[in-house]
Amino acid sequence: MRLGFTPEQEAFRLEAAAWLSAQLNGPFKMLRDLRSQSAMPDERRAWERALFDAGWSVIGWPKAHGGRGASLAEQVIFAEEYARAGAPGRMSHIGIELAGPTLIHFGSPEQQARFLPPISRGDEYWAQGYSEPGAGSDLGNVRTRARLDGDQWVIDGQKIWTSLAQFADWIFVLVRTEEGSRGTKGLSFLLVPIRQPGITIRPIRQMNGHAEFNETFFDGARTDAANVVGGVGNGWQVAMGLLAFERGVSTLGQQMGFVAEFDQIVAAAKANGAARDPLIRQRLAKAYAGLKIMRYASLRTLSADEGHSLSREASTHKIYWATWHRALGELAMDVLGQGGEIADSTDYAFPMLPNLFLSSRADTIYGGTNQIQRNLIAERALGLPREPRGDR
Repeated sequence: MRLGFTPEQEAFRLEAAAWLSAQLNGPFKMLRDLRSQSAMPDERRAWERALFDAGWSVIGWPKAHGGRGASLAEQVIFAEEYARAGAPGRMSHIGIELAGPTLIHFGSPEQQARFLPPISRGDEYWAQGYSEPGAGSDLGNVRTRARLDGDQWVIDGQKIWTSLAQFADWIFVLVRTEEGSRGTKGLSFLLVPIRQPGITIRPIRQMNGHAEFNETFFDGARTDAANVVGGVGNGWQVAMGLLAFERGVSTLGQQMGFVAEFDQIVAAAKANGAARDPLIRQRLAKAYAGLKIMRYASLRTLSADEGHSLSREASTHKIYWATWHRALGELAMDVLGQGGEIADSTDYAFPMLPNLFLSSRADTIYGGTNQIQRNLIAERALGLPREPRGDR
């Protein structure tokens, strides 16, 4: 097990850290430690273009598609330094980390040529159309439908929790294209322009006052027949491939952000006297130990494979960090006491630690609930028999 990085990888870290520091202490200072993923969209678009111009936008993509072909270790290093620098959440995250890799793996040459360049440049932004009111983690139960009308698909249905759809130009949608199909059969993966009369977006106001998520309604929305990825009826395979990207390297760099949150909790405990409580001290020690375990587990994953893919052990990352982070939010509120329940203003502008509590409640739900994660670990990592799924 390797507990560090090679000299070449550390040189890569210094290069990334220097560029990020220069930008976030200079022209993009206004974006440092930005809490809301929906704030300052114009400035964040400029940030995406700056990343592209400097060669940092899609470092994990193959060189043939405009990336650096960075190794897994280099991708993690950049994610760590990105979080350490207080850089804003990527407005193009869904395009770069989800849509792009999916098109690289499953897309046709024509689809790759059309969509990958504007994703990497930050010219076009994407949303994800998976979850529905009656089909959250159970994607095999989606009801949104699409039918061919000449050379176009016509789409009807509803998606929910579509992150940053209000800024998106395109949305990839898992739809049912075979009449009468059930479960994982008869699904297709469509690329749909989002700015059209057949699509309505309604923001969902969160507990912390932000509105990063949306309901998205399709009422006769249209997209070209060629905008199906992986072939008609192969949507389940493509959707599962995309989820593998979602649970990959993009989650590993979060740990630097977790360190900053933990340090703030410790500082608050010392400032208000909560650190004198032996139970609080015990929970702080447990949180610190959990953070270190998370770090070493990531390094263990890296040391097992120097290539570009994550090992089977990486399937445990999401359930571990999500559970740990949710508990960290609870610890933050117990350290703050009743004062942490009062917002600074009437628009629910909570400071960092109360916002941590509110936002971390969703960690064990989005991207696959803890229950779904346990199924994935059992079936895909351990090779255990699949659970009964009725007539699916």
